[in-house]
Amino acid sequence: MKNSSPTYLVDASVYIFRAWFSMPEGFENPQGQPTNAVYGFARFLCELIEHTQTQRLAIAFDESLTDSFRNEVYPEYKANREPAPADLKRQFAWCRDLVGALGVPAYWSDRYEADDLLASLAVHCQNQNAPICVVSGDKDLAQLVLGPDDSWWDFARNRRLDRSGIQAHFGVHPHQIADFLALTGDSVDNIPGIPGIGPKTAAALLQHFETLDAVLARVDEIEWLSLRGAKRVANALKTHQDSARLARQLTGLADQIEAVHQDPRVDRQRGCQDSVDALLDALGFGQALRKRLHNAFCNA
Repeated sequence: MKNSSPTYLVDASVYIFRAWFSMPEGFENPQGQPTNAVYGFARFLCELIEHTQTQRLAIAFDESLTDSFRNEVYPEYKANREPAPADLKRQFAWCRDLVGALGVPAYWSDRYEADDLLASLAVHCQNQNAPICVVSGDKDLAQLVLGPDDSWWDFARNRRLDRSGIQAHFGVHPHQIADFLALTGDSVDNIPGIPGIGPKTAAALLQHFETLDAVLARVDEIEWLSLRGAKRVANALKTHQDSARLARQLTGLADQIEAVHQDPRVDRQRGCQDSVDALLDALGFGQALRKRLHNAFCNA
């Protein structure tokens, strides 16, 4: 039987980073260490539960911000990013501790990124005929919206898209997102893409050929399309086809992670109020956030 309520799959890093950059200075624990990112992340979790009232929730973290199996494929992957400062790394650990105290299933890996962990959870849910809602502002994860009731929710911008919404917003269907990013590149992750091919051209190519493999196999046809700069695009693809195939290895998601499929937990349990209080005391947080966390996670 089909489950009508979605399972919310949360990309933690997006919201921890958002809090790190947007929350004002002055949030510190008694030792003077910054706590702004974990405070903002905790507030986001409260808002999510208050808005959805969901019991089906799982959260994935990036264990390392610059090291995964993709770096073995392409050493320059994410090499454009500055190393996370110690104050932020410390807060990532606190965020994981908080999620555990709140009774929410959490996943992280020293080899796979949060996106891959969420992809594996999505496969589990879809095998159970259960819809998913991927909570992230990362367009990479739009490729997981495969079912008619699935969605991608940029929570901070209050933008929630289903399959047709993704097609309208990005110009390609969800199952084409990885191919799309292989063509355009992704500056955030330092994936180069094909020179001169932007989102409109990439979308036009995938609308005509459907897949990146077909684009490369039928590259000689491109110059005859009613596409601006068609001959230039064809030449660029011929010259950089190896780069496109490499990029496709980076933009696709690993959705068969054995550790996830062996123990796919997506139902949250009641949070431990004592553990939550102990952590909040150590962080120096006050009563307002404490009460919200209790109500959202410990008293349900």
